[in-house]
Amino acid sequence: MSGNFLSYNLGKGVEAFSSGRDASLPYPVIQGHQVHECRVAVVDRPDMTRAQLEGYDAFVTALVGVAVGVRTADCVPVLLYDPVARVVAAVHAGWKGTVLHISSVTIELMASRFGCSPSEMCAAIGPAIGPDSFQVGEEVVARFASTGFPVDTIASFRGEGDGSPMSGGWHIDLIEANRFLLLEAGLRPGNITLCGIDTFTSPAWFSARREGSACGRNINSIRLR
Repeated sequence: MSGNFLSYNLGKGVEAFSSGRDASLPYPVIQGHQVHECRVAVVDRPDMTRAQLEGYDAFVTALVGVAVGVRTADCVPVLLYDPVARVVAAVHAGWKGTVLHISSVTIELMASRFGCSPSEMCAAIGPAIGPDSFQVGEEVVARFASTGFPVDTIASFRGEGDGSPMSGGWHIDLIEANRFLLLEAGLRPGNITLCGIDTFTSPAWFSARREGSACGRNINSIRLR
């Protein structure tokens, strides 16, 4: 595969990947119109359209051969797989969705609707903006603190900065914040894969903070085989 197509090994019976700049999707992927909220859709038909999935930021399915995916360009993509219940999910977690615990809400729906067990689940966290690149205001840090995140772990103050992009000020580790949610939900640490790619510093991947909000989007997909 090219450098902007990344496959994840989440076990037998599942395919998961992230595709970046200039990559072609290997098959159709059902996606919604994401709005940085905390609504989770169950994809129960293979012909569901983006219009039918308006306002959702996470997608769950138990349909074999039907890929669900989320579009990102700095936000955190979380792909989930329960190999026992045979259910997958794709989650779009920007900072607003993360504050709303969208990864946790998705896991709760998987458990209540399909009988999934978090301790059986595997997860991949795909390309997203890294902590050195995600400079935020103090009010964003306060939002994370007020919703139960361990701020001492996920936030840091870098001082006045040296004038270079993203130096100084407050920074949030959005990837670690979502890993925290997965662990809190009951996933085992060894079942969580971090790809380690910072979209802001990696030109092969779209970054809204680097290129502007009108840039393309990375597609992060998962399907049962």
